[in-house]
Amino acid sequence: MSKVLLFVSSVLLCCCQTTRAEIFTSIGQMTDLIYTEKELVQSLREYIKAEESKLAAVKSWANKLDALTRVSIADPEGYLAHPVNAYKLMKRLNTEWSELESLVLQNPADGFVSNMSVHRQYFPDEEDETGAAKALMRLQDTYQLDSEAFSKGKLPGVHSNAVLTVDDCFDMGKTAYNDADYYHAVLWLQQALKQLDDGEEAVVSKADILDYLSYSVYQMGDLPRAIELTRRLVAIDPSHQRAGGNLRYFEQLLMKQLREMNQDYQPPSEEPIQLGTYSRPKDHLPERESYEALCRGEGIQMTEARRSRLFCRYHDGKRNPRLLLKPVKEEDEWDSPHIVRYLNSLSDEEVEKIKELAKPRLARATVRDPKTGVLTTANYRVSKSAWLEGEEDPVIDRVNQRIEDITGLTVETAELLQVANYGVGGQYEPHFDFSRMSDVEAGGATVFPDFGAVIWPRKGTSVFWYNLFRSGEGDYRTRHAACPVLVGSKWVSNKWIHERGQEFRRPCGLTEVD
Repeated sequence: MSKVLLFVSSVLLCCCQTTRAEIFTSIGQMTDLIYTEKELVQSLREYIKAEESKLAAVKSWANKLDALTRVSIADPEGYLAHPVNAYKLMKRLNTEWSELESLVLQNPADGFVSNMSVHRQYFPDEEDETGAAKALMRLQDTYQLDSEAFSKGKLPGVHSNAVLTVDDCFDMGKTAYNDADYYHAVLWLQQALKQLDDGEEAVVSKADILDYLSYSVYQMGDLPRAIELTRRLVAIDPSHQRAGGNLRYFEQLLMKQLREMNQDYQPPSEEPIQLGTYSRPKDHLPERESYEALCRGEGIQMTEARRSRLFCRYHDGKRNPRLLLKPVKEEDEWDSPHIVRYLNSLSDEEVEKIKELAKPRLARATVRDPKTGVLTTANYRVSKSAWLEGEEDPVIDRVNQRIEDITGLTVETAELLQVANYGVGGQYEPHFDFSRMSDVEAGGATVFPDFGAVIWPRKGTSVFWYNLFRSGEGDYRTRHAACPVLVGSKWVSNKWIHERGQEFRRPCGLTEVD
């Protein structure tokens, strides 16, 4: 199967009963009622105070959310382009709005509850919030971002007021902890502790942070630091149900290890835990390091000699009548395998129309399970996609014709036009099933780990390469990946053109690798 990639973008009270006769026959009972009334008045005062407190809390929520929505509604895509904003939106709608609902439900609030019920079906759920948290961790790994910079909204080339609070950082760490991902748990719990130690107010207690952090550090194999953190926890909460036992276990385990290695005790490092303190565990992807380095713009194999072999030209599709008067601008992106980019492949109007058609149908992108053959979602492909037919709109038909004109290949046997949207941390790890491209503020490149190429997103352009030789054999050099989108929202449109039907347009060569 050969494939053409066309990328587009836009730059988401206790009461007792008695009879009236009994009351009036006993002054003593009546005096009791005086005290009962006083208690009722006090209860009334407490009720009023609670209502005022609730109202003040609701007003505070409204003011905060009003300020947030004024910023977000002014430029929704621009606002969501920052991954911290996207994560916090997931968190607000899944967790914090539910807290507000519980607050209001303490007394009748039919209008609010009815409104919440209507909209709740569209709210993100726990899985969505967890996914957004993991997306931030994915960005942190790929672009080597420390938790402190991330929590302050400082991303490469970008600085905003999108910050993560102590409670945000704690929730990030707890998400990783619950997934037995102690590497990221340590990074985010340590950041929560630092911000709390610096005087930031929070709902979560220092004891809770130290509880999760000390065990996570232990799981990372750092017993001295786990002991130091657990001692801090015991000092804060001597009656903690687990801390004392954990401390004794950690100390005994450390002494045993020191005896076995014939070593003396070394106090834990006074350096704070940060990115690089512990090694990230290896995963399933053998080229993880080279893939992520290319995403950061490191290790690109674009030498001067190779650059000298790259040219730009006007392309008329071998004198295609539709391209004779207005040939397309073609640029070489790589020499071998040959990768080219076509400029101005889509107009802004076409981009917006394609997005308009795709948005109602966007669903989590799937991959085919190699064992079962069933389509399923996967953590290594994080995007939403839709498929568009040429008959649906003249724009789609026109784009399909343009692809045929430019490539010289028939699209009669091609797949439908796929439109994908990569939001916060959107990615597609190295694979042989080809995709992607668009303007984003940071990240989102397509990289080829095998030969060190990086293709940066550019709005309205298309990128084309063959993943099969003329013989039909696969060109394994073209294994590639879509880097996580750091800042921005990447819209891409892909066209997979099958080998069948190209016999006379791209005939076989003389060898397997022609």
